[in-house]
Amino acid sequence: MQEHSSKVSTSDLKPHRSLFERLTAFISPEPENRAELLEVLHDAQERNLIDADALAMIEGVFQVSDLSARDIMIPRSQMDVIDISKPIAEWMPEVLATAHSRFPAVDGDRDKVIGVLLAKDLLRYYAEESFDVRKMLRPVVYIPESKRLNILLRDFRANRNHMAMVVDEYGGVAGLITIEDVLEQIVGDIDDEYDFDEEEDNILALDNNGNGKRWRIKGITEIEHFNQVLGASLSDDNAETIGGLVSNHLQCVPHKGDAFDIAQFHFEVLRADARQVQMVHFC
Repeated sequence: MQEHSSKVSTSDLKPHRSLFERLTAFISPEPENRAELLEVLHDAQERNLIDADALAMIEGVFQVSDLSARDIMIPRSQMDVIDISKPIAEWMPEVLATAHSRFPAVDGDRDKVIGVLLAKDLLRYYAEESFDVRKMLRPVVYIPESKRLNILLRDFRANRNHMAMVVDEYGGVAGLITIEDVLEQIVGDIDDEYDFDEEEDNILALDNNGNGKRWRIKGITEIEHFNQVLGASLSDDNAETIGGLVSNHLQCVPHKGDAFDIAQFHFEVLRADARQVQMVHFC
């Protein structure tokens, strides 16, 4: 006795939507711009359809296309460089102390970077009798301050570069940026076994001459430390960190681009996700 096979259409496998759900889908318009799309995503996170980490990364992807190299670069005054005009023994302790994987190399003039030295190439210094550090230098990649991070990330991947020197409109070195700096805008801070927290790293002067007219400040910076470094007198009665101060002032979770004044100081949110302020500009 043969059994009759029945075919099941793919539409039968889909869950049936209620009349209300179909009407809602028909009436509700699709997001027409980025702001509306982010509202939908925030609503999805509030209803536990996506978690906060996923939302933060999506927001980070959007922010990368808005930010430029000048926004997240390490200022020239904060760069760890090696001077190959000096004996290796003189700058090797700094290489070991900072534990970076790459170092901009200068030849007597800190303002002129002539190459990039990979820390792993220094292993030959201990293995070879005649070691010429100049032959170990990799080419320097220069980019303008205005270069968008999404384009820079694409170039990093295409050219297999990990570091670029940022130059100003006059061709002078303004700072440096790495592929890790760009990726951190999407996934958050990337820590390795050599990373550790230093309060002095939370506040960076963005002016090449170090006169402190503009600063980049991490949201986790304690207000007390902020006051000490910048000679300010912001109140820490309702918040302990700069990020908390900003959130309290705006009465909401800030978004990139939010600008406002507190006392005589001007703040602008440089980076924020669904949970907290991560970076602000201050002047």
